[in-house]
Amino acid sequence: MNKEDRTARLTILIDPRKKAAFERLCEEEDSTPSQVVRRLIRDYIQERRGPSWWDDLCAQDEAEPE
Repeated sequence: MNKEDRTARLTILIDPRKKAAFERLCEEEDSTPSQVVRRLIRDYIQERRGPSWWDDLCAQDEAEPE
């Protein structure tokens, strides 16, 4: 199984008006809110950890005993 295929739930609290606006924008772009949030998280991590962040993370996982 590809490690990116695994999922975990992230619960956030957001103003209902912002949520509605966000959902409308996602629909206009033919994206789901989950797709957009995943992209935002990937971009945020890459900004702070650099373009090799995913490879670095996978290497750490492989080094840890199960």
